[in-house]
Amino acid sequence: MEVKMKKSTLTAVVTLLAAGTVLAACSKPKEEGSGASVSPTKAGSSSTAPEKRGKIKMSLYDRGNTPPAEGSITNNRWTKWINENGPADVEFVAIPRFESKQKFNTLFASGEAPDVINEFETGYRDQLYTQKQLLPLDDLVKQYAPNYSKMLEKYPILRKIGTKPDGKLYEIGRVIPSTVQIAVFIRTDWLKKLSLPIPQTPDDLLKVAKAFTEQDPDGNGKKDTYGYSLAYLGDEAIDAMHGNSMFIKDDKLVEEDARMKAAVSFKKRLFDEGVVDRDYLTDKNGEKAKKDFLSGKLGIYVADNANVDLLTTLRSTNKEATISPMLMPKTEFGQYTIRMLNPLQMTTVVYAGSKDPVSAVKEIDFMLAETTWKLLKFGTENVHWKNDELGCPRATNPDLRKIEIGYNTDMYMTATTIDSKEICNVPVLDKNIPNAEEWAGIRKETRDLYENPTVPLYTLTHGEHMPTLPADLLKINNDWTQQSKDLIAKTVVSGNGYSVDQAMNDLKSLKQKIGQNQTFDWYAKWYEQNKKNAFFTKDIYQFLAKK
Repeated sequence: MEVKMKKSTLTAVVTLLAAGTVLAACSKPKEEGSGASVSPTKAGSSSTAPEKRGKIKMSLYDRGNTPPAEGSITNNRWTKWINENGPADVEFVAIPRFESKQKFNTLFASGEAPDVINEFETGYRDQLYTQKQLLPLDDLVKQYAPNYSKMLEKYPILRKIGTKPDGKLYEIGRVIPSTVQIAVFIRTDWLKKLSLPIPQTPDDLLKVAKAFTEQDPDGNGKKDTYGYSLAYLGDEAIDAMHGNSMFIKDDKLVEEDARMKAAVSFKKRLFDEGVVDRDYLTDKNGEKAKKDFLSGKLGIYVADNANVDLLTTLRSTNKEATISPMLMPKTEFGQYTIRMLNPLQMTTVVYAGSKDPVSAVKEIDFMLAETTWKLLKFGTENVHWKNDELGCPRATNPDLRKIEIGYNTDMYMTATTIDSKEICNVPVLDKNIPNAEEWAGIRKETRDLYENPTVPLYTLTHGEHMPTLPADLLKINNDWTQQSKDLIAKTVVSGNGYSVDQAMNDLKSLKQKIGQNQTFDWYAKWYEQNKKNAFFTKDIYQFLAKK
């Protein structure tokens, strides 16, 4: 998932190649000179007989991070290598990463849509399917994609997820290591100083947050700390704590006002008790909360894709600081986690108007082949990496790698980057990184807490596996999301001036006024029709258990 995926995961010290430890290469490409221009055996090719080369267009995200010395995202050492070694001549089409829909829409409107469309957003791929812009791939994959065919045999769940309501396979996907995306961290040195345990109940959470706010946990003699932040992810964490989302009950999709009311009430309680940043509504992206935690002014922080830098930066100004992950407390509705990276991610489709769909599928298969993705991910042996004592490549020159490889990650976005040599899939500790060993323990504790089926995601499924609403309902849902947030924020900060009961009545009226009930009815009908084949939260944990 890419998680709009937009961010790095809980890796840090226990990293793969980017931090110095990488997966194993299963073949050793030949070097040509001192750069990364290499010519390994063509990935996925089992025949030496020359084949007629096709000619296709393939989309490629442009994140604006290609070093000038490397050229452009569509013309660099790696795109040249792909064209020299792949089965087709590929014209790469640059797609601005966070304006991809606009760019794709322009290309479709002008008749210039690429043959191969790489796009992380499920909703947009669903839109293309609804508009009949996608090509079914069952027969093409069977005949021309031996590498992906093997992936479908090894991970049949990929076929299930890539199949659309008409029963045909349209999407190519990948399996990636799952890990925690959103986790809650607490200052354990503050807990020790105030003789408090990690909170297990909502009342405990309030008690600890209040102590962190009022009892001078940093010992500077000033009342300049606070316990919790409701900004950005802090708000979502309270919703997750109360399971405030649609859920399955008695084999039907339901939602309960009681969960929303409990979540709103607790947010208001935190604010009324003075244990949160009073200006949290202005902290739209949570940057102030992050800054406050790292500077030693916030005791409980909801972090996105935390890594060792979280601990290192905190320690730079708070030398004795210690932290630990914690689950949000259990409520009468259960206990839940917030978000994780999607371990099964659909990434790629083929344009229905492609003039050479065979070459399109062959090129996709080449791009996801193990020898291809390893070269793109790791670079050249003895230039970018050497095998370590485990026989797994380790970066030899991280600075060179950053320049020559760091920009090309989307070139292998179709690939399941799990090494065939199992030992190389196990993260190895890099003791040269400050606080590495301590963070490794924190990371393990976080995964043990958060990747636990008894404490599941609070949502029906991962967001990338949710069905896409029709355009009219999507607008209604977006309006509801924004306007309901505004009403909830109003009651949180209004004290006695605007009660939770008033807010709930107004939310009920708003839902009827804008037609949000239609949205839930659509989801409920979708669930009833697709519950046997759709991919839900329980399926995520079942898949992880089998892995």
